[in-house]
Amino acid sequence: MALLKLAWQSLRNRASSAVLTLVAVAVSVALFLGVEKVREGVRSSFESTISDTDLIVGARSGQVNLLLYTVFRLGNATANVSWEAYQEIATRPEIEWTVPMSLGDSHRGYRVLGTSGEYFVRYKYGGGRELAFQAGAPFADIYEAVIGAEVAEALGYTLGQEIVLTHGLGGVGDSSDHKDRPFTVVGILKRTGTPVDRTIHVSLEAITAIHVGWESGVRNPAAVEAARRLEESGVEFDFTPRDITAFLVGLKPEQRRAILNVRYQINTGRGEALQAIVPGEALRELWQVTGIVETALVAVSGFVIVVGLVSILVSILTSLNERRREMAILRAVGAGPGHVFFLLLLEAAILALVGALLGWALVYGLLNLLAPWIAATYGVVLQGLSPGLFDLYVIGVVTLAGIVMGLWPAVRAYRASLADGMTVKV
Repeated sequence: MALLKLAWQSLRNRASSAVLTLVAVAVSVALFLGVEKVREGVRSSFESTISDTDLIVGARSGQVNLLLYTVFRLGNATANVSWEAYQEIATRPEIEWTVPMSLGDSHRGYRVLGTSGEYFVRYKYGGGRELAFQAGAPFADIYEAVIGAEVAEALGYTLGQEIVLTHGLGGVGDSSDHKDRPFTVVGILKRTGTPVDRTIHVSLEAITAIHVGWESGVRNPAAVEAARRLEESGVEFDFTPRDITAFLVGLKPEQRRAILNVRYQINTGRGEALQAIVPGEALRELWQVTGIVETALVAVSGFVIVVGLVSILVSILTSLNERRREMAILRAVGAGPGHVFFLLLLEAAILALVGALLGWALVYGLLNLLAPWIAATYGVVLQGLSPGLFDLYVIGVVTLAGIVMGLWPAVRAYRASLADGMTVKV
């Protein structure tokens, strides 16, 4: 205990160099833990986004792309699925339920999803958890909307709020707004930690209705106004969609063993070029794509830790010649060469341990502070931002590595102590 106190006092006497060394170790450990925590958080977030869905069917492109735009609202579809093709697959005897999805519009930066009432019953996340409402209920009328928790919180929306959707994702100004057909918020979903929180849900018929007069891809004011007047006069329109973006599929329990066969039949059908994917397989492919980048980031952060540990070695080595008188005084008051050896090792251990703990505190502070911003900006909800055994392992390894780094200067101090004895030889 006396030796530990002596090591601490010695570091305090060299506060400037000790603080710089601590900063180097802390930043390196924070970078390493930060990369690992973000990697794990992103994976956990993605894997908990959808569950209990057997297949996702969309236009033929790539299974990662299909997964990203249907489940995570990232990117856009290369083509749509015709309503006839959707109905043909939905009525197959192996299929128990389907949930159609139509994407493309937005509202103040948030994606709009056209779907059916089945969405609120069939969509599951986080290992089978169901969607729940914190207020209101699912849409029942054509111009009603259900919004996610983040949309409500960020925009300050409540039940009864009127909102205007925007055509496409990047439209600006009145020319891209569907202001002639506003929607009323009738439901607000509870927070899920998934892209559902950042989505505005409307009916498929609503998506068709607001695009009357937009057949050319841009707003035709005369056609839009004529359709609006006819609608107000009581004329009934058939708003059955001509196509959708994709749809979720749930097989009957007794048919789930045949999931690969159903997927093969959809993928090789002679009709429309469609692709059915298994969400879990698509996620594994996504991890394979990102695995190289993850490995590179972990390797770089690992090298940064090595640099931080080297700073401990440099800090102690550069002070050895200046501390020979200190060592002689220690010998004079009864310390042996072994005490000098362990004193240097303790200093290295303290620098490594305290630096690792500071880095650990820094990374959790930053991640918890930035997590809401990351979710709002990039749509990724970081999960698992709490200490675990891995953190203790990293702190322990860094401390042990610091002790190893201190061996060289400790041996040199031991030899110098033997040579100098109680008198410093110049």
